[in-house]
Amino acid sequence: MTQWVVDAVLFDLDGTLIDSTPSVERSWRLLAERIGLDFDRDINGSFHGVPAKQTLTRLMIDASATEVDETAEWLVELEAGDTDDIIVLPGTLSVLEQLPANRWAIVTSGTRRLATARLLAAGLPVPRTMITADDVTVGKPDPAPYLLGAERLGFHPARCLVVEDAPAGISSGLAAGCQVLGLRTTHDDLLGTTIQDLSELEISADRLGIIVTF
Repeated sequence: MTQWVVDAVLFDLDGTLIDSTPSVERSWRLLAERIGLDFDRDINGSFHGVPAKQTLTRLMIDASATEVDETAEWLVELEAGDTDDIIVLPGTLSVLEQLPANRWAIVTSGTRRLATARLLAAGLPVPRTMITADDVTVGKPDPAPYLLGAERLGFHPARCLVVEDAPAGISSGLAAGCQVLGLRTTHDDLLGTTIQDLSELEISADRLGIIVTF
């Protein structure tokens, strides 16, 4: 058994608290058709945990900045409107119920509109603090999103626990100086300490902070 004591917890969203895989794949397959790429060959798996605009900039190498922006907006509209099949991952509800509202945040590579739509579709609370692609100029794997999450909650990054499912998010949390726990819900080969999902995590809050046991 391992036990960590932290001041706050910063959760990724997709693949960590919820499973939106069917919706994501439907949208990105349509994107592949729009920009003339083969989804399975050129895109599948390469966009997890990274802001869509960063991925589009890499994929649309001959496009102008305006074209990339327009495609990113189109993709947000598509994904935000497709919330079918989104489910809460095991352990999510019990973990969130144990955390004071001022001690946790969501740090996601999606936009605020998309994150809010998926949370509402899953029946989960929209947290007081949520860092999205709208809040940073560069997203995961850069440390900026998790540094901002810690700052908004008012705690030092080293006293925050990042919970992530994607390699880009793991790298972001580590670069920010946070403690990082990986969930093997999407990828099996994550760096550092991992568990299968949040059902293997016990959380409680007391005067010492947030006690995390797994």
